[in-house]
Amino acid sequence: MAFQSPSSDHLPTYKDVAVAAAVLDGVAHHTPIETSQTLDEQLGVRCFIKCENMQKMGAFKFRGAYTAVNHYLNDDAGKDLKGVLTYSSGNHAQAIALASTKTLGIPSTIIMPTDAPFLKLKATQEYGGNVVFYDRYTEVRDEVAQKVKATLPEGQGTVGKELIEDLQSKSIALDYLFVCVGGGGLISGISLAVKELSPNTVIIGVEPEAGNDAQQSLEKGEIVHIETPKTIADGAQTQHLGDLTFDIMQRNVSKIITVTDEQLIDEMKFFGERMKMIVEPTGCLALAGVRKLVGSGEIEKGANCGVIISGGNVDLERYCKLISSTF
Repeated sequence: MAFQSPSSDHLPTYKDVAVAAAVLDGVAHHTPIETSQTLDEQLGVRCFIKCENMQKMGAFKFRGAYTAVNHYLNDDAGKDLKGVLTYSSGNHAQAIALASTKTLGIPSTIIMPTDAPFLKLKATQEYGGNVVFYDRYTEVRDEVAQKVKATLPEGQGTVGKELIEDLQSKSIALDYLFVCVGGGGLISGISLAVKELSPNTVIIGVEPEAGNDAQQSLEKGEIVHIETPKTIADGAQTQHLGDLTFDIMQRNVSKIITVTDEQLIDEMKFFGERMKMIVEPTGCLALAGVRKLVGSGEIEKGANCGVIISGGNVDLERYCKLISSTF
């Protein structure tokens, strides 16, 4: 049985994020916020980096996956739950397998592209997920899975809730918050919490230059579909936003910007060399976005900037090749 996200007629709110936080308490990690004096001096702003690469299975996706499956199990219809079916290029796959199968004992089947990173495929299978492959460039995954993605934006929203509350406990208010954008679940969920707890914070999404469907969608006021983008940010190789996430983003996200793969590699190097963290390309989108807008003068000096690292799952061999590459 597939889990269905709420319809756009019933958008989640901050109250749902707070409920999700209670569900995840003691289950998901309360990830740290890191800072770098070197980074702040380079950019002339203060960066507060929320490290979801240190979350269970190495990415924020565990929050939404566990919240979704737990939500369904506690619903009347969930009494007949025989399994969970979803699709993913890697991090969501691991999250569903870990949350549904290994943690809650519910069988999971994940439709993954044939070129999914080996590390993410291996972890998904080790967590107990049954993997079915498809070709992301010749097949339409929605047709393969018949709209089956199991996630809830309010689960992802707990990332924003933790970030804002932790900073406010130190009397720090964010001027800007940069979040990577793939399918829109992370930024839409985070926006629910941020707009409630810190309404003056400007939320900015960051996409790969090769796959700017979200940017086009917000500009046109309707969901834009594109071909599968060719980018090193495999977590953002999405063709379009979901109805639910798009509706929330229209309300809460100020703008979407894009960065190049070369800029992502620069941030992978920075995180590795200066902050001693392995961050996957998609996880570098937010920091690359900060650096771009600081460079263009759109972010004022001295601003407080939140940066979300979405995950750190990357094959070490590929990681070494990427940080050694030249453009």
